[in-house]
Amino acid sequence: MQLLVATTNPGKLTEIADILRGARVDLVPLTRFPNLPEPEETGDTFTENARMKALYYASATGLPSVADDSGLEIDALDKAPGVHSARWHGTDYGVKFKKIYDLLDEQGLETSPARFVCHVALASNGRVEFEAQGVVEGRIARQPCGDNGFGYDPIFYYPPFRCTLAELDLDRKSTVSHRGQAFRALRTHLLRQSRTASRSRASARRT
Repeated sequence: MQLLVATTNPGKLTEIADILRGARVDLVPLTRFPNLPEPEETGDTFTENARMKALYYASATGLPSVADDSGLEIDALDKAPGVHSARWHGTDYGVKFKKIYDLLDEQGLETSPARFVCHVALASNGRVEFEAQGVVEGRIARQPCGDNGFGYDPIFYYPPFRCTLAELDLDRKSTVSHRGQAFRALRTHLLRQSRTASRSRASARRT
């Protein structure tokens, strides 16, 4: 089965492909459709945006489509940047990091509890067929650290591993990350779907 992965972020695509490895699907990157405009993400929650994107791309391409919406919630900043994480204060993550530290400093803080949230939606034939959500709790690192990962990973400190997510290799990160949790649930769903289809074909051959 072909499955469109609705992202243009190469780091995210690599991470998703690694998590879904062995799921018996042919992943189709969004770059196959260079003239397809992106939908507006107007939802107030990660769930709404993920559903909206999955349904849009499934309709526009005719392929089953998986989309996720994810972001960083920082408690001391009233859970900002939240659903606006990707475009919050532009697209330069160095600028974003500085803004976060400046806002924390204004409150006399060096860190704050924080979490990454990821909601995944799979859509086909005009409806959402599967959803999953992953959450990883941590805190803002006192300074960016690590060259792996992407996005806000260098400033997200994960206490059980005593490092930021950007200091982890891809395999170890996916065992705990918000995206890893959500897409592993999707992988289980796809494998179950594949086994059901195989049994149906075998039954049809016998009859």
